[in-house]
Amino acid sequence: MAKFLFAMWPFAGHVHPALAIGIALRERGHEVAYWSGGAAGPLIEGERFSFFPFTRVDEEKVTRLATNEFPWTPSRWQRIRTAPRIQAKFREWLLDTIPDQVADLDAILTEWRPDAIVCDLSVWGPFLILHESRQIPVAVLSVQAACILPGPDAPMWGQGVPRPRTAWQRWRSRAAHSLLHILSAPFRAQVNAMRGRYGLPAIDCSVTEYAAHMPLYLVPSTPEYDYQRRDLPPSVRYVGPCLWDRSSQSQPPAWIDKLPTDQPLVCVTEPTIGTTEPFLLKAAAEALADLPVQVVMTAGSQRNPSELGIRSAPNVRVESYVPHSYLLPRMSVMVTPGGSGGVLAALGSGVPMVIVPTEWDRPENAQRVVEAGAGLRIPAEHCTAGRLRAAVQQVLQDPSYRNAAQRLSVAFSKYKGPRQAAGLLESLALASGKHDS
Repeated sequence: MAKFLFAMWPFAGHVHPALAIGIALRERGHEVAYWSGGAAGPLIEGERFSFFPFTRVDEEKVTRLATNEFPWTPSRWQRIRTAPRIQAKFREWLLDTIPDQVADLDAILTEWRPDAIVCDLSVWGPFLILHESRQIPVAVLSVQAACILPGPDAPMWGQGVPRPRTAWQRWRSRAAHSLLHILSAPFRAQVNAMRGRYGLPAIDCSVTEYAAHMPLYLVPSTPEYDYQRRDLPPSVRYVGPCLWDRSSQSQPPAWIDKLPTDQPLVCVTEPTIGTTEPFLLKAAAEALADLPVQVVMTAGSQRNPSELGIRSAPNVRVESYVPHSYLLPRMSVMVTPGGSGGVLAALGSGVPMVIVPTEWDRPENAQRVVEAGAGLRIPAEHCTAGRLRAAVQQVLQDPSYRNAAQRLSVAFSKYKGPRQAAGLLESLALASGKHDS
């Protein structure tokens, strides 16, 4: 039996995949614990795992920096103007919290003595510091559906542009990455100053690239979704979606079984940690209110649906949160901003999408869905009720979108998701030679 410590930020899209893998590890006879913010405690302890809450890390500050410090705006100029401040907040969140991360985790490593750490891709302390300072195996768990590592088979991350297909496009991709490497030298110096505080040598690559220097880097999707990349290091392993959205004791709401079955069902979502204006829900309510469809909207657990000012209609139901696993098997199309968890859940169920991406990983997911033929993309700044209505109708009426989504669902099923990830983590612990057999 081995002991695994998961280090995660306390956000649903980060905690849920880790819980799915932790359950699979426990089924294989291993012991699993989690270090995260107090907000994640009820979910973790509800699944009967040991939970170590943040002690030094300021959870309130991290949550503010990650969610609503600079809310997304449809104004491109406003986004450009605030970019430097957003980058500074990212540094404050991801880099400046490392001493507190290390202090918290050092205490757990001494007391609980795990055989390996599995860290959220954006929890930098384990792979930047502890892997070397404590000589412990670290596996990186991506919370993005697509691999964010740079390479000639993928465009610059974050813009959601088409993948390179020609020699010229691949050269241009390499050139863009080289330019970014030059421009990011000041930040890399700050990273190396942080490593120097722990007596560690400097690195000559980005933190993003350095994460792949760990012995295992898990990506919760498949090559079929992620451009069939051939430019990734051997540590990167696609395992398929690692989905968890409810405890084993939960029951579906009674109203789900009463949804009409003689009309298409449309699911409309907002981010689970959303705190900004729910423009997508409002546009969808106006777009779909008089169509012959049934609509279920989920606003996010932080929102009260009755306070959102969404247009009411007989065919529209608004809830705060409903697990995708209850809804998607019944749905004909999903309208979504394109977060990784929702996109992977929809494709896993063979459900096509209309994606209206804002920030984070959403433009990248939207582009991959479009290139796979499994949905349509509407730029958020151009999302009107009319455009959204036309897109939903097109996806409903053209079976090619559902066929493409179902092809990806079949590809996903060839991977084992949490079970495959658990097997790889077990091998990592075995290779370390530290755990009990």
